Amino acid sequence: MKQFSIQENEAGQRFDKYLKKLLKNASSGFLYKMLRKKNITLNEKKAEGSEILKTGDTVHLFLADETFDKFSGVTPSDDAYTVYTKEDLVTNKLHIQYEDDHILVLNKPAGMLSQKAGREDISVNEYLIGYLLFKKELTPEMLQTFKPAAVNRLDRNTSGLILCGKTLPGLQYLSDIIKNRTLEKYYRCIAEGSIPEKALLEGYLSKDTVKNQVSVVREQQEDASFVKTEIDPISQYKYGHETYTELSVHLITGKPHQIRAHLSSIGHPILGDKKYGGSMNVMGKDQPGNRLLAVKRQLLHAYQVSFPETQGTFSYLSGKTITAEPPYDYKHILKELQNGNME
Repeated sequence: MKQFSIQENEAGQRFDKYLKKLLKNASSGFLYKMLRKKNITLNEKKAEGSEILKTGDTVHLFLADETFDKFSGVTPSDDAYTVYTKEDLVTNKLHIQYEDDHILVLNKPAGMLSQKAGREDISVNEYLIGYLLFKKELTPEMLQTFKPAAVNRLDRNTSGLILCGKTLPGLQYLSDIIKNRTLEKYYRCIAEGSIPEKALLEGYLSKDTVKNQVSVVREQQEDASFVKTEIDPISQYKYGHETYTELSVHLITGKPHQIRAHLSSIGHPILGDKKYGGSMNVMGKDQPGNRLLAVKRQLLHAYQVSFPETQGTFSYLSGKTITAEPPYDYKHILKELQNGNME
């Protein structure tokens, strides 16, 4: 017999959904059969599966250990059980910008995956789980029915703010404000060419799944999503015979590669963004004091988030703004452009 006590992260969901997470390899038919036979009970009573769980509810599973192990699908090699050492957490750059009981906001370095693409990958989600296991805010048992996770994605070589839900209420809140577009998201980037004025860019984004690349067109097409991006120039720099503009970008709709494709579509790709036409170096050899500067990735950084006015549990976040300074490579190129500015 197995006994489980419902934690805060598990409350608020239907009992049958909880069971499908706990026994992920079991069929729905098996689960409902066990409920009918009272081999699975809720608070020591027969349950139908439609009950909404509350913190402190007790679940009993009158199943053989072999049956439980088979249907839970948990093995010692399950990466959800990997506990990273304190040194790992520091050296792998979990730069935490904000944390409370429900949410965590970190500054993702370029090169780290937001979510794993393959089984062996380690992404923000794995480091987040490792961090919370290390702090003993999670246990391996709790991970059977709930996993903390990042709610927004950044491309691997884009740096900046990632929002993570530590608890189920935190995950639901963050997902809601992103879905409803009430979370304000701002980026910084260095674009090629001169962009003298603030502009609102609109269009339709379609994806080439084979190339993992998107394009922005003016007219609506089948399977294309409407996108809206606001750009605002911060400074312009002349380096050699080329001009570069640092931009503040307000991401209004939030689709994959949206900023990169939108800027490319107006002839101002992000410096270092090879996929969307950006140069991999800053040309300046023909100007006294200037030199060739190599760029290793797109110079795009998720700089700031501002939370909406909120009632209830998360009212303490109303109007809160969190920022993260761009990383060294971004600042280095910007400093060189400033030093080489001939205007």
